[in-house]
Amino acid sequence: MTRPETDTAAVLRAAQDNLWMHFTRHSSYDAGEVPTIVRGDGAHIYDIHGKRYLDGLSGLFVVQVGHGRTELAEAAAKQAQELAFFPLWSYAHPKAAELAQRLAELAPGDLNRVFFTTGGGEAVESAWKLAKQYFKLTGKPGKHKVISRAVAYHGTPQGALSITGIPAFKQPFEPLVPGSVRVPNTNYYRADEITGFADLSPEQFGRWAADQVGKAIEMEGPDSVAAVFVEPVQNAGGCFPPPPGYFQRLREICDQHDVLLVSDEVICAFGRLGTMFGGQKFDYVPDIITCAKGMTSGYSPIGAMIASERLFEPFSSGTNSFSHGYTFGGHPVSAAVALANLDLFEREDLLGHVQKNEPVFRATLEKLLDLPIVGDVRGAGYFYGIELVKDKTTKETFNDEESERLLRGFLSQALYEAGLYCRADDRGDPVVQLAPPLICGPEEFDQIESILRSVLTEAWARL
Repeated sequence: MTRPETDTAAVLRAAQDNLWMHFTRHSSYDAGEVPTIVRGDGAHIYDIHGKRYLDGLSGLFVVQVGHGRTELAEAAAKQAQELAFFPLWSYAHPKAAELAQRLAELAPGDLNRVFFTTGGGEAVESAWKLAKQYFKLTGKPGKHKVISRAVAYHGTPQGALSITGIPAFKQPFEPLVPGSVRVPNTNYYRADEITGFADLSPEQFGRWAADQVGKAIEMEGPDSVAAVFVEPVQNAGGCFPPPPGYFQRLREICDQHDVLLVSDEVICAFGRLGTMFGGQKFDYVPDIITCAKGMTSGYSPIGAMIASERLFEPFSSGTNSFSHGYTFGGHPVSAAVALANLDLFEREDLLGHVQKNEPVFRATLEKLLDLPIVGDVRGAGYFYGIELVKDKTTKETFNDEESERLLRGFLSQALYEAGLYCRADDRGDPVVQLAPPLICGPEEFDQIESILRSVLTEAWARL
């Protein structure tokens, strides 16, 4: 169903004249309208003119259970009528307490303490602040630094942005919070150039990459390092899974130096990898999990820092408190939606669905490796990156001008016009990122592959 023309024109004009979009180059729309999405249904979204698109990115790695789930809307409405808002500042409300208990039961190890935020960046910010205060309270006040990986994205607040490893995102806002140190990421496709060694096995590369964290801790001084922040599968740069043994070695290194291991699962939690939490996919237990996005499938904003019981212990008695919080953290409506969302996960066995279909999704995307522009297909679960190259033999990438012309000048728009909403990204080497809703199956995978094949073939011809 399309809107009346006058309504459509008014909305598009407001988007053009008044809306300040996020991470957006507004000049891109000087000569055309802002793409405007008005409705979602299952794995599809519809623009203001009524055209349908396959949502190949789950909005922004968010809409796990698909669009248009009336159960979640009804859970929000019911809670808003009962208790629309109350803060968690020295008070509780039932839905936040119930959701905290449920997340603690689902989380690995002794991660039993849930501190609610309204999003992922706030969860990361909370984790760094907790790490600093925890060590101050336990007699190691010098431990304040954070180790994170090159090209990794951890959020936009000042602290989270400091941990982020993408220089272009940081430079406009410097100086940032001091104490953040970068180590190599786990892009095995580029292992030779990252390490300086040729033909390392995945296991050898995993050991090397983890050991770089240990060397960074030793270089900074273990008495100054509080935490290591890593995603189970790194998003920015294009879906870098961990090599075998990487997280087991990283856990050893953190334990050796009394450094907290923070698993940033804002994207990787809630079924994206086929497990409830991303660390469970790769068999490691962190000290803190940061999460958001898929907790409500995007039907209402919420995030959380889930901490080990031992990190809560210094705050459990005496006059100590974590002097930190958010007005809307653990919002009653969002908490109610999250609980209904987790009910859907169980009722429809979405984790089992992803696990069953992961090899099918991978195999379907790997068909694209016969294209000269496709260098690598990598990822896990329903979270994949396709790296584009100029020369498959040498793995030569595109220069800045070519990347600008390829990604922003052609690919993003062409994929969208062909009916696929996804992401063409160059935070690192040029990639196409895919993360469809967890309800998708072979039919949607084939549609994604078909559209990508057509558009990438045209992209190569234009080069």
